[in-house]
Amino acid sequence: MSGMVFPVSPVMLDRIDIYRNTLRAHSGPLMNFIEWRPTPERNVEVLNDSADLNRYFDCTAAAEFLYARVAHAIDKDLLQEIDLLRRNDEALRRIMNRVEMPERMADNLVRFIRLNEGKLVRKRR
Repeated sequence: MSGMVFPVSPVMLDRIDIYRNTLRAHSGPLMNFIEWRPTPERNVEVLNDSADLNRYFDCTAAAEFLYARVAHAIDKDLLQEIDLLRRNDEALRRIMNRVEMPERMADNLVRFIRLNEGKLVRKRR
């Protein structure tokens, strides 16, 4: 079975407060039943048996959040990335058709222009 990987971390960070609240809605009520202590590695050590608390939890809110973020990544971010790559390839093709230069140099030229908001600074000409 093959799958597809979507860059969901950036879109999750865009809504980090919602994600944090989603996680807290599940774990918050359970904290009264979990004995723990901090470790020197800045982690936690659970001192009592808490496996039953997490075995059959309702993860609907977390699944809905993740679904919404994946949908956003596909519908917005992925389309924007495809358009950026298409325009980048077109710019490289036009440069290479006009001026003979190594592809790496043309790629750097496009990058410099993009970083300078569509202008080629005099120093780079």
